[in-house]
Amino acid sequence: MSTTTVPRLTRENHGRPAAPVRMVHLGVGNFTRAHQAWYTEHAPDAGEWGIAAFTGRRPDTAEALAPQDGLYTLITRHADGDTFEVISSLSAVHPASDTAAFLCYLRDEQTAVITSTVTEAGYMRGPDGHLAADDPAVVADVEALQADPEAATRTTPGKLVGGFLARRAAGAGAITVLPCDNLPDNGPAFRTVVTELAERVDPTLVEWMQENVAWATSMVDRITPATTDAERAAVADSEGYDDVSPVPTEPFSEWVIAGDFPAGRPAWEEAGAAVVEDVHPFEQRKLWMLNGSHSLMAYAATILGHETVADAIADPTVRGWVEEWWDVAGEHLELGAEEVRGYRAALLDRYNNPRVRHLLAQIAADGSQKIPVRILPALRLERAAGRLPDGPVRALAAWVLHLQGHGAPVKDAREADVVAAAQGSVAEATTALLELLAPDMLPDEDLVGAVVDRAEEIVVLEGSAKA
Repeated sequence: MSTTTVPRLTRENHGRPAAPVRMVHLGVGNFTRAHQAWYTEHAPDAGEWGIAAFTGRRPDTAEALAPQDGLYTLITRHADGDTFEVISSLSAVHPASDTAAFLCYLRDEQTAVITSTVTEAGYMRGPDGHLAADDPAVVADVEALQADPEAATRTTPGKLVGGFLARRAAGAGAITVLPCDNLPDNGPAFRTVVTELAERVDPTLVEWMQENVAWATSMVDRITPATTDAERAAVADSEGYDDVSPVPTEPFSEWVIAGDFPAGRPAWEEAGAAVVEDVHPFEQRKLWMLNGSHSLMAYAATILGHETVADAIADPTVRGWVEEWWDVAGEHLELGAEEVRGYRAALLDRYNNPRVRHLLAQIAADGSQKIPVRILPALRLERAAGRLPDGPVRALAAWVLHLQGHGAPVKDAREADVVAAAQGSVAEATTALLELLAPDMLPDEDLVGAVVDRAEEIVVLEGSAKA
């Protein structure tokens, strides 16, 4: 059935009425819609917790969802077929440029939670974890907010500072910020950069934030590929309506949350989320095991010509590399050996699902933000113990080759810096990149030599794959 011959998805005929907005989300994309919005949809009090979502740099999602009243179809890709569900939890969707709408929500005392999926790069952190205060976008936001507290901003920390200025002026009270990005201790990390930007704009705002803003932390996990015309056609054929922006995802989902919510939150635990005292053990497991192996495949497997996670893990060589990485990462996790084994088995099941088309090139983006938190911590621990295992060394070598033009195209928030550092021989590139991102790991001639060896191995296999 052609999507041009069926009616458009709207609230008049599908889903449920829009709930009152009590949450604001920054960076709405496919992952948010398969994860936080899905948990909110399945919470028993979903009718009380509408989400006002704002896009990232591009307004595409807002433009696609506005005619559909914020509705979209979640397509869950089981190994034996698809299931379809209309998600109604986005009560409004705005482009990032709609500063007036964002400030309006922040002035409303009913707005209780801000969530975000802005990627690691969106935090505007320097290598030391503090605000990249000299970044031109940060400088511009500080100057704009000093001149006008209602000014449009370019960065996520700047947007929050503007929102908090508006909330303070309105006397709207407490609010919780719950970041949902793949970053260790994402709550404290986000608090640091926003507080440091606030200090530059208006130091008196910091005291208000200490009394009125709670910073929760979370670990998120659900593989969510990009949408293609195949998903749009599948919805039209199965459900009989036209959805221009459905979201494909896998059956597995996990959300672990820690923190205070003084103004309330949806009953996410009733939808399957885990509310815990400490997210760190779960966060470490996911960042190292899932995200670490994803990054390894994104760089190494694309050099061998693989396009998706399912393609890559079906290659015995790539699977062996992944297993070697897991052997190392698993040794340093805070969870028990039995739980680690179970998680590894579950990951293989997820990766082997051929109906979840997770593009490695998509995963490869922003390696400068990902390698330091997904790969280098375990490698650093191994070096401290006097060991030099292939698993993390190969991941680092593959990233160096990626920056030198092998495999997936480079797309990075610090592209100019890392590509410049990667010039020259692999040894020179490795040293320069570590000086840029992890200077504490240098000097280490043995490590650099091992990276060179693993890079040469990958390049030989690249030649065989192309032959």
